[in-house]
Amino acid sequence: MSLQCGIVGLPNVGKSTLFNCLSNAKAQSANFPFCTIEPNVGVITVPDERLNKLAELIQPERIVPTTVEIVDIAGLVKGASKGEGLGNKFLANIRETDAILHVLRCFDDDNITHVDGSVDPLRDKEIIDTELQLKDLETVESRLQKVYKQAQTGGDKQAKLSCEVLLRYKDVLEQGLNARTVSFETKDELKVAKDLCLLTAKPVLYICNVDEASALSGNQYVEQVRQAIANEQAELLVVAAKIESEIAELETYEERQMFLAEIGLEESGVSRLIRSAYKLLDLETFLTAGKQEVRAWTYHKGSKAPVCAGVIHTDFEKGFIRAEVIKYEDYIALGSESAVREAGKMNVEGKDYVVQDGDIMHFRFNV
Repeated sequence: MSLQCGIVGLPNVGKSTLFNCLSNAKAQSANFPFCTIEPNVGVITVPDERLNKLAELIQPERIVPTTVEIVDIAGLVKGASKGEGLGNKFLANIRETDAILHVLRCFDDDNITHVDGSVDPLRDKEIIDTELQLKDLETVESRLQKVYKQAQTGGDKQAKLSCEVLLRYKDVLEQGLNARTVSFETKDELKVAKDLCLLTAKPVLYICNVDEASALSGNQYVEQVRQAIANEQAELLVVAAKIESEIAELETYEERQMFLAEIGLEESGVSRLIRSAYKLLDLETFLTAGKQEVRAWTYHKGSKAPVCAGVIHTDFEKGFIRAEVIKYEDYIALGSESAVREAGKMNVEGKDYVVQDGDIMHFRFNV
């Protein structure tokens, strides 16, 4: 499953610094606007201690974690919805992502210039929100022109449904609110909404980039953001990008853990960010375990066994017969697959089984 998150924010808020921490790819990082001209794409390895625990027991030939694609998108300025700055490129790139990681500057530093001359994360958030809302409003009004007459004069039920969804979005966007604040109940409404691909309907994680002193408990800027998004369907994460860049340069796991302990953190912001991105997109992980490899696979929460089988290969889903399922905790407690079988802890599940996070799966299929 390919998952792509776009890092967005005004120039000089720490986007590229954070991107460099997340990925092996290196974006230029400099103290001037539009440092990142083209979107840089990097791949993050998703940390999962369960893989390491299984590998200790099985001693496989290789360990394969799941990954997430991260896109560092060029900085945005006022007027982007009308093509100002790099607006058109920014908006086109963000439309292709599954989720938005919105970086907000929540630290003071006279040596790093701000495009608007002062530090104000709420103003920065509003600038980007407004540009995305204006672009969404443009999309909604354009679609409305096409379906409104059909909905009014004909008996086209689909046109009427589309019109209702579009009008609800139009009302919210004109109030300066994001499309994600609108909720739909029926599958038909949800399908129409999804097909619109509105920018402000995408799930968002607000990343408050703070200084080292605020890495543990945040600061007044973070609290302002937290209050501002209270009624928005969004997540918030506090990260000190400068610290993360220092952690990324350390060579061993032990060195990184010592560094984190010294500043009072249990884990890096990068690990927390990835977990938050998973939660944001309602994703979970199932595992496969054998002598050749121990591997993690990403799936959408609530998926049934045949769908998860299809994550490995489409033939697995087409010819699905059954799934042999071991709970991760049982495998660790008993120490091997054979011990799990002998203890009667391996379950045989059919096509209606809803896969659970951490399930160790073996699929039987016939094509």
